[in-house]
Amino acid sequence: MARLTKAQREWRPGMPKKRRSTKVLFASTVLLLEAFVMFFATLVVFGLRRGEFPPSLILGVGIALSAVMVVACAFLTKPWGMGLGWILQLVLILTGIFEPAMFLVGALFAAAWWYGIRTGIRLDLEAGERAREQAEWEATHPDQAAGPGEQPQSP
Repeated sequence: MARLTKAQREWRPGMPKKRRSTKVLFASTVLLLEAFVMFFATLVVFGLRRGEFPPSLILGVGIALSAVMVVACAFLTKPWGMGLGWILQLVLILTGIFEPAMFLVGALFAAAWWYGIRTGIRLDLEAGERAREQAEWEATHPDQAAGPGEQPQSP
């Protein structure tokens, strides 16, 4: 039998589900899209500039940057994870040194990153406020606090 995760071992019936951060979801999405773009940009530079740079260097650096962008998604919940994301935005913009179109692509992704972080923070705050208001309402109306498909308890 497979081993249970800590969350699975600690789960009990009636426990509320832990909320996931919308900010982290948006940031992960942007980083994964950037990883794909970085991989394809690596192929473009390999095809157009392999006479100027060693092919192994082009492929090694490009694929490593793509991998770092994917792995960075795992660290977005850490305090320094968002900082790493901003550094990767700068790196993506600087790849324009090797392929000028990447200046524009990098700037557009940096704008998407900024917007995703900003919007994610706002949505997380709104969801937290909604959860607090729901908990207050359920505390003041215990007889009406039944979940979907459940019957309210009668005294």
